Amino acid sequence: MLSEGISDGIFRGEMLQFAPFLPTQGNRIMFTGIVQGLGKLTAIHRPSEAFQTYVVELPQEAADNLQRGASVANNGCCLTITEIEGNRVSFDLMAETLAKTNLGLLKEGDCVNIERAARFGDEIGGHVMSGHIMATVPIVEIERDGYNRTVWFALPHELKPYILTKGFVGLDGCSLTIGKVEDSRFNVHLIPETLERTLFGSRKVGDRINIEIDPNTQAIVDTVERLMAQRYAK
Repeated sequence: MLSEGISDGIFRGEMLQFAPFLPTQGNRIMFTGIVQGLGKLTAIHRPSEAFQTYVVELPQEAADNLQRGASVANNGCCLTITEIEGNRVSFDLMAETLAKTNLGLLKEGDCVNIERAARFGDEIGGHVMSGHIMATVPIVEIERDGYNRTVWFALPHELKPYILTKGFVGLDGCSLTIGKVEDSRFNVHLIPETLERTLFGSRKVGDRINIEIDPNTQAIVDTVERLMAQRYAK
């Protein structure tokens, strides 16, 4: 695959000539991949199989000054607030969201990683994320070594070009650095702070995790592959 030959160059900065092709955020909603706390799913309303409303109890620090229409990432998935009652907020989930993310697997009492949309001037502690989930990937192995934890995930073939060693990836809304990439799986290394503040502290083998690839990596890889394909087609 063309992208495999350019992965090292991307992270050495050799592909900067393709910067004009990189997406800019403009006025779009964005997140930083720094989870602010855990929200608890207190109710699920199912008027139909293709539409559900979730009521999530937010941690107080994430509930201040919220308004209807605001965007909040739930396990990395961008959702819009439809109702607010104290620190309990409602989100509507359509068929595509239920099918493409792990939110469709949740039941009352489950928790989700929460992050409010970034505001101008906020520190970007992780990397820019859109909240658009590409797929879910299962955890295939967990290695424990003292305070550290290494988690291995299955690597879908269609996402392999964008999962690069030392690159960024969004997993359940957490901005993480990719550790090692093998043919059909990849891993990340988690510190105690991440394990304590996010769902990764309780995740187990077989759990399905929302994945969002880094948009800059996707833009570079897709652009280079397209340009190389055009060059070799001549």
